Amino acid sequence: MSAFEPLQSRLDYAFRDASLLELALTHPSVAHDPPGTRPHNQRLEFLGDAVLSLILTRELFDKFPGFGEGPLTKARAQLVNRRALAAQARQLGLGEHLVLSRGEEVHGGRSRASALADAFEALIGALFLDGGYEAARLFILRRFGDVFGELTELPSLDNPKGELQELLQAESVESPQYTLTSVTGPDHDREFECAVSHHGVELGRGRGKSKKEAESRAAFGALRSLLPKEKPPPPA
Repeated sequence: MSAFEPLQSRLDYAFRDASLLELALTHPSVAHDPPGTRPHNQRLEFLGDAVLSLILTRELFDKFPGFGEGPLTKARAQLVNRRALAAQARQLGLGEHLVLSRGEEVHGGRSRASALADAFEALIGALFLDGGYEAARLFILRRFGDVFGELTELPSLDNPKGELQELLQAESVESPQYTLTSVTGPDHDREFECAVSHHGVELGRGRGKSKKEAESRAAFGALRSLLPKEKPPPPA
């Protein structure tokens, strides 16, 4: 029996080319092991990310015909953040099948959220290459079916600070930091400028007639930079 048979049973899909499945599970750390030429899953991850986004976007588009691009973008971001994808990988038991370097193994690579999320996306890329669009679509809808069933309404972007915090904390426990960068104008007509940063990297700036409004607009700017494919609606 193939070492991947139990996994393929959980996937409810049998690969015609098992080498694609093995490649999807091969962590980039192996590139540093002698002789240093072993292929790994980064290219498949790149492909799988695009396939996953396309299929979920189409399903959201069909399920919620009355919603605009902002709520649809936010819903998609919630479905495909690192935490959600790592959870999918854990449910499938991908960690036990990962091909890791010795160093990555020692440092807990099998349970690392980033490695699991990347492997899940790479798996989708492998499914797409092996079975085509329909095979990938059926797999994704099986995996996300429960989430879609619970999704009866979409979140909005009318609270940019809250949305930004939720988006960033899917990747890190650190909250975004807001800094007042300038206050201009006379006392009766002040204009405030704030910047928002995360892990020391500035993500956006905004101006407003109050510090709260400036922070909200800074968060909105950050969301636009983090979700470049879709323009969220302007904050209230």
